[in-house]
Amino acid sequence: MTTHVRPKPDTVQDAAATPDKEQPYEALGLKADEYARIKEILGRRPTSGELAMYSVMWSEHCSYKSSKNYLRQFGKKVTPEMTKNLMVGMGENAGVVDVGNGWAVTFKVESHNHPSYVEPYQGAATGVGGIVRDIISMGARPVAVMDQLRFGAIEHEDTQRVVHGVVGGISFYGNCLGLPNIGGETYFDPVYQGNPLVNALAVGVLRHEDLHLANASGAGNKVVLFGARTGGDGIGGASILASDTFTEGGPTKRPAVQVGDPFAEKVLIECCLELFQEELVEGIQDLGAAGISCATSELASNGDGGMHISLDDVLLRDPTLTAEEILMSESQERMMAVVRPEKLDDFLAVVGKWEVETSVLGEVTGTGRLVIDWQGQEIVNVDPRTVAVDGPVYDRPVAYPTWIDALQTDTAASLDRPADGPALKAQFLQLLGSPNLASKSWVTNQYDTYVLGNTALSFPDDGGMIRVDEETGLGVTIATDANGRYCQLDPKQGARLALAEAYRNVAVTGAVPAAVTDCLNFGSPENPEVMWQFSEAVEGLADGCMELGIPVTGGNVSFYNQTGTTPIHPTPVVGVLGIIDDVALRVPSGWQDDGHNIYLLGTTALELDGSAWAGTVHGHLGGRPPAVDLEQEKALADLLHAASGEQLLTSAHDLADGGLGQSLAESVLRFGIGARVVLDELETRDGVDTATALFSESTGRVIVTVRREDDVRFQGLCDGRGFPVLRIGVTDAASGSLEVQGAFEATVDELRGTHAATLPARFGDVITEDVTEGYVGRGPLDDRGSFSPRTDS
Repeated sequence: MTTHVRPKPDTVQDAAATPDKEQPYEALGLKADEYARIKEILGRRPTSGELAMYSVMWSEHCSYKSSKNYLRQFGKKVTPEMTKNLMVGMGENAGVVDVGNGWAVTFKVESHNHPSYVEPYQGAATGVGGIVRDIISMGARPVAVMDQLRFGAIEHEDTQRVVHGVVGGISFYGNCLGLPNIGGETYFDPVYQGNPLVNALAVGVLRHEDLHLANASGAGNKVVLFGARTGGDGIGGASILASDTFTEGGPTKRPAVQVGDPFAEKVLIECCLELFQEELVEGIQDLGAAGISCATSELASNGDGGMHISLDDVLLRDPTLTAEEILMSESQERMMAVVRPEKLDDFLAVVGKWEVETSVLGEVTGTGRLVIDWQGQEIVNVDPRTVAVDGPVYDRPVAYPTWIDALQTDTAASLDRPADGPALKAQFLQLLGSPNLASKSWVTNQYDTYVLGNTALSFPDDGGMIRVDEETGLGVTIATDANGRYCQLDPKQGARLALAEAYRNVAVTGAVPAAVTDCLNFGSPENPEVMWQFSEAVEGLADGCMELGIPVTGGNVSFYNQTGTTPIHPTPVVGVLGIIDDVALRVPSGWQDDGHNIYLLGTTALELDGSAWAGTVHGHLGGRPPAVDLEQEKALADLLHAASGEQLLTSAHDLADGGLGQSLAESVLRFGIGARVVLDELETRDGVDTATALFSESTGRVIVTVRREDDVRFQGLCDGRGFPVLRIGVTDAASGSLEVQGAFEATVDELRGTHAATLPARFGDVITEDVTEGYVGRGPLDDRGSFSPRTDS
């Protein structure tokens, strides 16, 4: 048997004695001036361990050094109205919102983009695991996940690799955790070919008194690492992989991708919840990006003293790891806790019960320093704030793009629009079967959407809804949206449009929008045009939240999403959380009854720039995105809440990608009930042609269905609020089709065949056991928490 001889540690004493020793700071992602600043902070060169810590914690992914100055707007542009229900805002692992009756909900979205290109399965799986641990660390029980995916061109040979890997990783991890996946997005565009986006959102539920924050306070308290052992996976993931662009060519940097074990995480969830319940931890931090470097420095920074730990006590999967590798490893399923000495035995008893491996690494001190030993010698001695808080902050050069004026001048209004019925139908079906508007059941059927029994709405409804309280029916809805095409045309307007759509998608379910999380995906911050896009998007989002009166609770920035010099379209993903008093009053996105009147709320204009119609039919991207009136969006949300509270709505579906035509088709397909639609009055009132009426993506619009006996009350509600409303049709079960009178008719089977065929044709058969089929979308949850089975088909 060979014995591995570890290299002699680079100690603090050595660092002071050898100031001119060359160090590989550039290979770790640090710039020359950053390395010089570290030496200035320490008054000497850093040890190898300190260099490892600074490199990961000062990386773009961890420190937000290029975005921090802009993100401060989210904390400054607030009103008392925005913070009245906010229990925890930005700066913690996840935001926390008071949803009433002593309940709180925590939610957050983060990116795992680069790892998901290099190793799609593990990259996506560990993205889910990481965001779930953020939820655990707040003291909450995770109750649901969502994902926001952007892939390259559907026909590209590499897209199959990425799609199969990412969807497989998400379904594997989430399903093994037993968490329902209740919504998300899947888009295809060549601009994401070498930089797919994998954003993962998790939501958790807790009682107010169970809230925990991550800090290491109280000298003498023990610092405990528990969960999986530390291995060599994920080393450099944050500093090297996630904080750099891809070069031209295929996937590289595979060792920097973490490896996940959802079964270990499931045990860790239950273990943490019992530790919280027994009040055995003072503070807790998940180990995600930057691993032990992050957990120790952040806990110490957020506390009132310092910390002293020994790396020799870290339990390892690989005994050959160096101290630097242990500090940088991003091995998954690990947590760090701060425990009072008198509670340590009880803590160890709980983790022992769950068979979670645990090691006491050290204790909290009163020195204000983070000190780390290795082989009995001091290898780290730093002020933890210089590592975790006071990193570099850059005002990157910003430049108005040289190409954007020409792009905005190239409007879609001049593109040929069909006027006769056959041409209208052909383009309608072309949109319905296009990759971005086609059914995503190939993806969503791989996810469990009803496990835990509290799912009230899920795919393919506009928002995912979870019951929080079984006694009262209190619940929350979450919807996420982004449109990179809009943001390429105008990043500020594009961000506001993403916010407006997510807000509207929450409102159509009957919930009241209450809070925002975001994941801001952009190209390299070293590109001045990208920084202009970023600055515009953040300003648009911050101002938009002010107008809507809902706060940003936290989120993530993902830079360097580009290959060579070609960045992705700016893609700010916006997640909105809403509160509903009783999930029994939820509103589904499709109609399921015959003879209900179909109403269009809002008005339609010639707004085809950046639309799905322009892109799908004409291969065109240019002009300016649709106008958005957030005051009108608020008025629409208030109207929908009032109407759903009076149980006047039998369905509600927002109009966005693909316009009215797409929403009508999706509403028909939700439960297979046809409809007859007349657009003459709409075209006259709004001064638009039939193609514009069908394909425009004007905002602030929703289609709803109302029972005939409720027509007068509903119309009175709209008239009383001065909101534009127009009856455009009636549901018709007997017809078995969608008829747009004077234009075309398409049978339900024709719609379903067109909508369902696209992804399976490219990626393989759909899993046939579809948990979203065969359930109705209203009425109380049954004993399993699912919809009652349909009896009419």
